[in-house]
Amino acid sequence: MALKSVTESFAKVIHGLSVGHLTDQVIQRSKRMILDTLGVGFLGTSTEVFHKVSEYSKIYSSNMSSTVWGRPDLRLPPTYAAFVNGVAIHSMDFDDTWHPATHPSGAVLPVLMALSEALPPSPKFSGLDLLLAFNVGIEVQGRLMHFSKEANDIPKRFHPPSVVGTLGSAAAASKILGLSMTKCQEALAIAVSHAGAPMANAATQTKPLHIGNAARHGLEAVFLAMLGLQGNKRVLDLETGFGAFYTNYSPKVLPNLDSHTWLLDQQDVAFKRFPAHLATHWVADAAVSVRKHLVTDRALLPVDHIERIVLRIPEVQYVNRPFPDSEHEARHSFQYVACTTLLDGGIAVPSFYERQIHRPQVRELLGKVELEHPQDNLPSFNTLYCEISVTLKDGATFTERADTFYGHWRKPLSQEDLQEKFRANASRMLSCDTVERLIERVESLEDLEDCSVLIALLKGPSPPKMMSKSI
Repeated sequence: MALKSVTESFAKVIHGLSVGHLTDQVIQRSKRMILDTLGVGFLGTSTEVFHKVSEYSKIYSSNMSSTVWGRPDLRLPPTYAAFVNGVAIHSMDFDDTWHPATHPSGAVLPVLMALSEALPPSPKFSGLDLLLAFNVGIEVQGRLMHFSKEANDIPKRFHPPSVVGTLGSAAAASKILGLSMTKCQEALAIAVSHAGAPMANAATQTKPLHIGNAARHGLEAVFLAMLGLQGNKRVLDLETGFGAFYTNYSPKVLPNLDSHTWLLDQQDVAFKRFPAHLATHWVADAAVSVRKHLVTDRALLPVDHIERIVLRIPEVQYVNRPFPDSEHEARHSFQYVACTTLLDGGIAVPSFYERQIHRPQVRELLGKVELEHPQDNLPSFNTLYCEISVTLKDGATFTERADTFYGHWRKPLSQEDLQEKFRANASRMLSCDTVERLIERVESLEDLEDCSVLIALLKGPSPPKMMSKSI
């Protein structure tokens, strides 16, 4: 029977994909995504924005509850556990990035972790069940972005995770809960009315809420569909439906399941080495290279001798922040990442602390930066480059260019370095033993019979009894 609509074809894929469709490469790539997402989520629980949203979420209660990662004393209804864990994942802009541009994992993994814990213990969710639902959530996001040329570029209007991530969350939850094809279709329709957040809130504390809300709203859409709520059954087919988020929207019916291929098989993700907007990673690598011309051995950068710093980068307005005042602005500043890397020789989590941002030498260097936007340097994570020229007061100019960076899908992080990133992030909240056990569990996820073993490790250290509070 021929499918009548794009929306129906998505529902059929969500409902019909099975563990047998997973390929070895998709399993390996998605396990890396899961490990990295857990790590940045643990690190994010130390941020101010996480504390604000977790305090807010405490007003909600339910007969079902799920773990807030690394916080054994805080349990929330599944929708709000997914929300605060999603916020934690994106709170430092340290999570994975895909092409077309989005952060795919943060809207999906918290939903699956929350559901696998909150639902009755029978039937058990296996590691393969988790991997399948996770990949369904990732796949739906990728398929939707391929319907518009606008989605290929770094976004200008809507933050992609708030759009496609909401539907990815709904798809993953529909899969893990075993919804019928009809209910999957309704969940997608409801999710579209929950989707969308403007780019104006980039570089603020509100941007991490885009991921948290995508996780929560997708799950809410599924719960509502299960209760019989209905929406437009052609929501993905219409310009007034999902097409409202993208120009040049041209949706197509998905291929039949017997010829299904995974987008993650064709396109890997990028993993960040430091917590900032992905485009700044080219800047950091170019800055490290040009610094070698300016500094010998362990000497300090001769700030007073620098006349001008020119960055040749794509025109991305929300990452053009000449004098950032907060950690969130600094994470979205070509200029700050360039100057900090030139000054310190590298960049890491502490580079975005307030005291680092306002160092006099950093501010002096920021005043010397100029931006140029070559016509061939397009705002796409697949093609952009960064060229840095530093001119000294004696007239000498040194130029270096980065066409990719270590961690990009063209130059993937080694498994060893990905695990080291996880250790550095997760060890701030978990014991060394728990960190190593998590690495082992995720590494062999496809062999895990019961995901509750994994969930138990996410809770973190038990608080001392003297600190427990009665409500």
